[in-house]
Amino acid sequence: MTLYSFHASHEQIAPRDLLGLVQRAEQAGFDAAFSSDHLQPWSPAQGQSGFAWAWLGAALQATQRLTFGVVTVPGGWRYHPAVLAQAVATLGQMYPGRLPWVALGSGQALNESVTGAPWPDRSERHARLREGAEIMRALLAGETVTHRGRVSALDAKVWSRPETPTRLVGAATTPETAAWLGGWADGLLTVGSRPEVLAPIIEAFRETGGADKPVFLKLDLSFARDPAEALHQAHAAWRFNQLGSPVAWELRSPAEFDAAARFVRPEDMHAQVLVASDLAAITDRIAACAALGFDSIDLHQVGGSQTAFIDVFGERVLPALRARKAPAEDFDPMAVRPALRAR
Repeated sequence: MTLYSFHASHEQIAPRDLLGLVQRAEQAGFDAAFSSDHLQPWSPAQGQSGFAWAWLGAALQATQRLTFGVVTVPGGWRYHPAVLAQAVATLGQMYPGRLPWVALGSGQALNESVTGAPWPDRSERHARLREGAEIMRALLAGETVTHRGRVSALDAKVWSRPETPTRLVGAATTPETAAWLGGWADGLLTVGSRPEVLAPIIEAFRETGGADKPVFLKLDLSFARDPAEALHQAHAAWRFNQLGSPVAWELRSPAEFDAAARFVRPEDMHAQVLVASDLAAITDRIAACAALGFDSIDLHQVGGSQTAFIDVFGERVLPALRARKAPAEDFDPMAVRPALRAR
């Protein structure tokens, strides 16, 4: 059965407040929490950017049963892969089984270029991602690693390791990247809310080596009782994230994201964000995504009251999703409500 997680958006919420929210999410019935890992927010208006690894230790201690995931970058800019491997291993050793996977991506200049190192093109970033992931995998397996390449390590070893291994999952938003990840990543993380867009990404991953590996989804949504308010809060809080490749990977500051997003219209938000006021329609769309075979779906309320979102989804949406017993092969992922399909 698909698990459902609360998104811990460090760019939007202060770390102290976010800690209380994951506790509330656990009480409301969420299965997990998923954390971003940024040095900077996408916009000054978002206004926060807590250190994910310090926060994860506190969040694991403050909750009892939630599992956690995080997306990070092992390419050697902000983090050397040996440092990330040590962080993953320490949390896994302290909280067995509660950090089951970590997603690895190739990064954004917004966060990684602050070291002053040259910011390379996409192919070079992917090469560094692969090398960093392999260094992490060897260290988490207990090996002593010496590697000289784009990312180098010399006699590196992680001594405190967990009994339960953490999967190193690859992050992708296109079928091409998903296909590349299929051969070496332990799973796939993707982003979206439209089953017809997500299906080719999953298929590409499964056809190139990922057939028996887990797939995870981050689903951005904007829920409010008033449809106009749902659209307004999506645009106000998350329009900066509508910028696609290659722009989103090259901009270096929150101010640049602000400027680049000035022409994003409210109606443009529907392309990436599930904007709706009807809980039944939202449940249908999430269920359609779950039917694609996702092991976990991260629900990110991009704007509006997080406490109200947690409470109403815990009371209404999560029970409705768990009550759907039909196997994926008997459920049509495209059979979502017309009001949402038309957007």
